[in-house]
Amino acid sequence: MEMNDMVIVSVDDHITEPPDMFDKHLSKEHLASAPKFGTDEKGKAFWTYQGMFMPSVGLNAVVGRPLEEYGMEPNSLEEMREGVYNVDARIDDMNVNGVAASLNFGTVVGFDGGRFHKAPDKELSLVHLRAYNDWHIDEWCGAYPGRFIPCALLPTWDMDATIEEIKRIAAKGCTAVSLNENPTSQGLPSVHNAYWEPMWKAITDHDITMCLHIGAGNPVPHASMETPIEAWITTMPMSSAVGAADWLNLSALERYPSMKIALSECGLGWIPYFMERADFSHSRHKAWTHSGFQGKKPSDIFKKHFMVCFIDDAFGLQNLEYVNEDLVAYETDYPHSDTLWPEVPEFLWKSINHLTDEQVNKITHRNAMRWFNFDMFSHIKREDLTVGALRAKAKADGVDTTPKSYGGEKPLAEGEAQRRIVSGDLMKMFAHHAQEGMEEAS
Repeated sequence: MEMNDMVIVSVDDHITEPPDMFDKHLSKEHLASAPKFGTDEKGKAFWTYQGMFMPSVGLNAVVGRPLEEYGMEPNSLEEMREGVYNVDARIDDMNVNGVAASLNFGTVVGFDGGRFHKAPDKELSLVHLRAYNDWHIDEWCGAYPGRFIPCALLPTWDMDATIEEIKRIAAKGCTAVSLNENPTSQGLPSVHNAYWEPMWKAITDHDITMCLHIGAGNPVPHASMETPIEAWITTMPMSSAVGAADWLNLSALERYPSMKIALSECGLGWIPYFMERADFSHSRHKAWTHSGFQGKKPSDIFKKHFMVCFIDDAFGLQNLEYVNEDLVAYETDYPHSDTLWPEVPEFLWKSINHLTDEQVNKITHRNAMRWFNFDMFSHIKREDLTVGALRAKAKADGVDTTPKSYGGEKPLAEGEAQRRIVSGDLMKMFAHHAQEGMEEAS
């Protein structure tokens, strides 16, 4: 196999939602109370919903910018590649990146639909969450059958509504949902509570994969407000270990042997030690913790129920023998700052070309297709979805990948020294823009 022969499915990308996403999916009455897109006097984008102000975040949509212009400051749609929010342009960006299909998480609504959970009027939240799912499944993913894996949101504050929504999205062909890995952060019972039992049954009855994306529930740790921001960014994938350990001890895994979980944006290299540590802890403490696992090792349970996903992980791929190669998948994280667009095939091939063709096929697309019940080849011929074929199409269509500058950093004042960005700067920025935005919105 050569690089251009690969077929790549990304199980973690993102959408910056377009301003008109609700227009076709709500009545006039409910459209009036739906999340609203706006721009401030400086042209920076934001959304408002039920008293909440949500500014755009720079690192969520820096694809196509020079690395020197990465940052957290809010930006406008005009400062983003069109593929960030326009599905037609997204297909162009997937083609030029050699990506056959993609699973997309939302942005303004939260990876897990958290904005709908935080809103005070839950009746409206339910209406708008369902409309979001309709837009995502029918309009965004439905625009190009075979190119997107739909991933819906659930109104888990209302279990009856959750079960109905699972049935409704399943009827639309949706095979994935995005959940908060720690629902106690939303004021709901923990995943170990009987509250969730009806959802576990409905999820498995409809063979739906639950995606747990970093940053939705458990906070990404940072030591202090003075911690350099790169220390925070470094630990982000490994922060998945907190949720992974919690869900690994989920008793529902014993009752529902077909339950499927994807740890989105978790990385791969730390997984072998995580399983080793879980096995060791269980062997030393099971006599008094009564932790279950049905006489099996925690690593056996993990390898059966959890898909792990990586962006760039040469170490993990060199040690593939220590994980379940049938549950490893690739992700590009477009358009976030970690994305390697438009050079994903080059980076991926460099770290994967020591594997057999069978292993490469599993990791690049077969595992994802099986885990998410996604048969893209029923829509598009395999030979038309290889890296080489997609890039040839992008070249014929004239897709431009030239980095685009938007002015760079704010110039330093006279005598001002450049300093490292720390975690506290991020907190202050969010607080400042939230206050500024609420004043602007009012």
